[in-house]
Amino acid sequence: METTISDTFIQSLEHRPKLKVKEVNEIPLIDLSTSTPADLKRVASEIGNACENWGFFQVKNHGVPSVLRARIEETAKAFFDLSLEEKRKVKRDEVNPMGYYDSEYTKNVRDWKELFDFMLQDPTLVPASLDPDVKELRVIRNQWPDYPHDFRETCEEYAREAEKLAFRILELICLSLGLTDFNPLKDYFKRQISMLRLNHYPPCPNPELALGVGRHKDPEVLTVLAQDDVGGLQVKRKSHGDWIHVRPIPNTLIINVGDIVQVWSNDRYQSAEHRVVVNSKRERFSMAFFLSPGHNVMVKPLEHLVDEQNPAKFKEYNWGNFFVARNRSDYKKLDIDNIQIDNFRV
Repeated sequence: METTISDTFIQSLEHRPKLKVKEVNEIPLIDLSTSTPADLKRVASEIGNACENWGFFQVKNHGVPSVLRARIEETAKAFFDLSLEEKRKVKRDEVNPMGYYDSEYTKNVRDWKELFDFMLQDPTLVPASLDPDVKELRVIRNQWPDYPHDFRETCEEYAREAEKLAFRILELICLSLGLTDFNPLKDYFKRQISMLRLNHYPPCPNPELALGVGRHKDPEVLTVLAQDDVGGLQVKRKSHGDWIHVRPIPNTLIINVGDIVQVWSNDRYQSAEHRVVVNSKRERFSMAFFLSPGHNVMVKPLEHLVDEQNPAKFKEYNWGNFFVARNRSDYKKLDIDNIQIDNFRV
């Protein structure tokens, strides 16, 4: 997004409420180093507690190379520094949701940011219709800019490393839930709709009135987030409802539980609301990897967590149809409630 933001766009931010935030950092920090079965049990327990009490945690010794992380930050900055005309050559639309997006271009005053999305699997198949009875599929393909020249290579390499970490975290989550065999879940990701998003939040002249990203929950399985030293991520603590700053810690990554894990765990683990605030002086960059199953996967509580004493709290739903409904609503920025997993509560 260029610095010459229109006056109309700035004036439209006046609807923003004042932000009330607690200046504390209580997000759990978990060391993923494991060399013994006892270590594995400890880490799984810590992750389980974090999922149950927060829905968010940070990890260190996660295995994503620091050199690669620095490279993708530099590559993202180089892309977002391009002219608006150049970036919009790969702009996304309702038909092709992958590529570049900026909030002023679509007259969306809710978010002060620009971003670039791409799918881990290219091409990716999703339902062609919101009607679950229509079995036709459509193809989503990535769009890649001409510059920087190493943009695609760096993005794809980082996404694969983030995917490895996401699967490692998911396996530990399953262990914390008492699921000793992770292999059946792996089949859900053979046609995965996982994606990576590069975010750029330009300096905002009225940061008290705008948000980089409004309050929301992630509908996917889980998110692996890398944020720079500027910070801005805030998490809503479900125990008391306060917004908590997640201060950046060097060489760590942020993990948050998505709605699918909430359903799989039969409400034991809950995805948490979060948002991003903007800065008046410094731009901010982040990279978010969203782990998602295939379009054909039916999402429902895991069988071993359901019995007569703990009946299923959610009806099953098709992830492909859910993804398409959310994607189209997000693109159009409709003034209606977006589809949520609460729509499937029993």
